[in-house]
Amino acid sequence: MSVGRRRFASSVRARASLGATAVVAVALVAAGIAVVLSLRSNLTDQADRGADSAAREVALDIASLVPDQASYAGLDLQDNAEHPVQVTDEGGRLLAATKDLRRISGTGVSAVTPVKSPAPGTTATPGDDDNSTDDSTTDGDSADDSGADDSGADDNGGDDNGGDDDRSGDDDPAVGEISDRSSYTDGSATVDGKTGDYRFAAVEVTDRAGETVVVHAGASLADRQTAVNTTTVSMLLGLPVLLLVVGGVIWLVTRRAFRPVEGIRREMAAITASTDLSRRVPEPDSDDEVARLARTTNETLTALEAAVERQRRFVADASHELRSPIASLRTQLEVGDAHPELLDVPGAVADTVRLQQLAADLLLLARLDAGERPGRARFELGAMVREEVSQRTADRVPVTLDVRPGLEVAGSRGQLARVLGNLLDNAQRHTHASVTASVYRSGDQVVLAVADDGSGVPEAERERIFERFVRLDDARSRDDGGAGLGLAIARDVAARHDGTLTVGRAQEGGARFELRLPRADGASPDSTDAAPGTGSGTGTGA
Repeated sequence: MSVGRRRFASSVRARASLGATAVVAVALVAAGIAVVLSLRSNLTDQADRGADSAAREVALDIASLVPDQASYAGLDLQDNAEHPVQVTDEGGRLLAATKDLRRISGTGVSAVTPVKSPAPGTTATPGDDDNSTDDSTTDGDSADDSGADDSGADDNGGDDNGGDDDRSGDDDPAVGEISDRSSYTDGSATVDGKTGDYRFAAVEVTDRAGETVVVHAGASLADRQTAVNTTTVSMLLGLPVLLLVVGGVIWLVTRRAFRPVEGIRREMAAITASTDLSRRVPEPDSDDEVARLARTTNETLTALEAAVERQRRFVADASHELRSPIASLRTQLEVGDAHPELLDVPGAVADTVRLQQLAADLLLLARLDAGERPGRARFELGAMVREEVSQRTADRVPVTLDVRPGLEVAGSRGQLARVLGNLLDNAQRHTHASVTASVYRSGDQVVLAVADDGSGVPEAERERIFERFVRLDDARSRDDGGAGLGLAIARDVAARHDGTLTVGRAQEGGARFELRLPRADGASPDSTDAAPGTGSGTGTGA
């Protein structure tokens, strides 16, 4: 069971599904919180507008009161649980309230029973009527209120003009006017036995007598609470279901997307088990990342198949090439052992030298195939050519030199000398009477050309001759024709030196091999471009 859980957790499909589901969950939770907060804010604004409207309706009635009309207790405050109302003076004394209001909080005045208020434009004192004691017990202390508030003292003791001046200094509304400003608070109230949360608006108004009072009107928040609760519960119930749907869809989509990858994996496993490199993985018809992966995999398999096939052919050809001189050498030794007078010592030495050269060629090819990079020592290519040609004393045809001095290249002197030797050996086997080696500059390259006047290389065979163990003249003896590795080695060495080796037709009618190498930085610029045979520095190899 634990293995199954680990395998599930390590699955790309499982991680993608869980990760995507987690991201969606975070996004949905954030969106849900934003929706709930926005809904709450909008409904609170709606309650503010309702409370403000109710408060201003009462304030409008108060603004029209004149001294000879009834007191504030005569205001038409209906028994409306939707909009409970309190009317207080600036000292916090309750002047009027909604009928059946039993409890209230959030307005700053907790009293629910109004005092016996005076008519508008008059003031109440502690001994004015029989309700003065009730006033003190209901509101706290009306006499103390009038004595504790400087503005109250001014209202009671001063004349109307003085009171108006003081109120105008306190930014009270003008006579018969309603303040443009409203303040809002949260609270609760119990009306007719029903308790609920309310949003209260407070509006100041000045009646005709110059008295400024504050009207507190509430708007029920029941709709807000119901809507917010319903939305929250719906989201909490729907979120898990939605996440399951999202996770399931992502699981199915990723399963379909990764199905070709699983096909590629199975085919690669089958190829590994069977070692049949001719098989290929299935390629989807789409042009997405999976299809490009399949195509790249097939290209890799093709290159691997070619490399393995080349290696097999190389081993087979090398075994074939080694078998003949070894068999010849064994035969000569067996004859010499039985008949010493018949032992062909020069022939045995020649076979041994041929074996040595073949082994050296095979070792160099193995090193080149392993990716060995040559050194980057700088040297003059023309000087190397003169030195190598001067040591070829057994050539059938003397080598004519046409070398420009001062042309430097960077690389392995020994490997490039091996290339020159292979090219000269090939020219000596095919020439009639002339072999030429030239060195000159062509742009940013240094060119080493070897030409002969033999029969040349047919155009159709000019690439095949660089393959390993290829000899164009099958009727030619093995001793004269070599093993067919010289040109293959020469091209591989040229490629390792960032150069090229090509073959064309010489002016004499034979083959012309051109080795082009990058010119070393800082080489002498004195050597100008020139065609072979037109410059100085010519000579003949011994």
